[in-house]
Amino acid sequence: MATVTYDKASRIYPGSERPAVNELNLEIGDGEFLVLVGPSGCGKSTSLRMLAGLEDVDRGRILIEGKDVTNLPPKSRDIAMVFQNYALYPHMSVYENMAFALKLRKTSKAEIDRRVKEAAALLQLDEYLSRKPKALSGGQRQRVAMGRAIVREPQVFLMDEPLSNLDAKLRVQTRSQIATLQAKLGVTTVYVTHDQVEAMTMGHRVAVMLDGVLQQVDTPRALYDTPGNVFVAGFMGSPAMNIKTVPLTESGGAFGSYNIPLTREQVAAAQNAGGKVTIGFRPESADLTTESEGALPIVVDLVEDLGSDANVYGHADLDGSSERFTVRTDRQHMPNMGETVYIKPHGTAIHVFNAESGARI
Repeated sequence: MATVTYDKASRIYPGSERPAVNELNLEIGDGEFLVLVGPSGCGKSTSLRMLAGLEDVDRGRILIEGKDVTNLPPKSRDIAMVFQNYALYPHMSVYENMAFALKLRKTSKAEIDRRVKEAAALLQLDEYLSRKPKALSGGQRQRVAMGRAIVREPQVFLMDEPLSNLDAKLRVQTRSQIATLQAKLGVTTVYVTHDQVEAMTMGHRVAVMLDGVLQQVDTPRALYDTPGNVFVAGFMGSPAMNIKTVPLTESGGAFGSYNIPLTREQVAAAQNAGGKVTIGFRPESADLTTESEGALPIVVDLVEDLGSDANVYGHADLDGSSERFTVRTDRQHMPNMGETVYIKPHGTAIHVFNAESGARI
């Protein structure tokens, strides 16, 4: 086990003016499960590959357990990587795939056998050790790839979107297995995904990236409850937060004729953004009502019945433009498409951001 430190680490690809990763500062604790998340092209996989030694670090440095590994080759970093596409040898059995790296190290046969069988038991692969990869399902192949990493007993596990090739049901099952396994092994793990649900359910902490820049790093709960800026607020959570930039009034934000009240301090902090303020509330943090007083009218476009509850999608006319809103409700209060209903955001669950900088107020 080990700590990992990104110290102002940057990667600039040849021919590109903008860094793919720009001065990343990040401390990952011993035994921590950290998830790097963000949209495609945000620099999360590049950050992981820099740690693995598969990408150069153009500025700054990377340390593992306090040792500068910036210029060390991958084999000297004591890390093990699990890729999206499994990268198994098709002509080798499961046992041989898992043992391969240990054979290259000239580990004794007895030690190889012990480690492979221990990892196979941990991953419930005992009965598949003699099979070739083509005889396995996608989930089983991914477990073999993980087993190959586990037997090496590295200081750090690196996982690059390991579940993206699996179907939805298997993805849910496998992510819980990975989280349980990491807790059992206690190995420092850096996990890359574009799926914010994966990030929320697996990581001890989550680092959100955009355009090569770290936006915020915190526990999943803290990211959800107190996002540091508009991007993090909109990215974390499904369905996404309702975020609108509206005129600032003396007492709050004007959603058409409906005013969302803000504190005096929030109004004062929003004053420097050209008379506008950005306000957000999550779909579950609003009530759906038929009473028009003190509520925002929306016309229902779609109702998603999810069984236990429902997502209601609608639009409202705000200053001449049609803005979409999403509200989560119980099945007893599902409206019909085309119906006009009214939403009342919970006063304690309003998120306020500067309309120009996007920073949380």
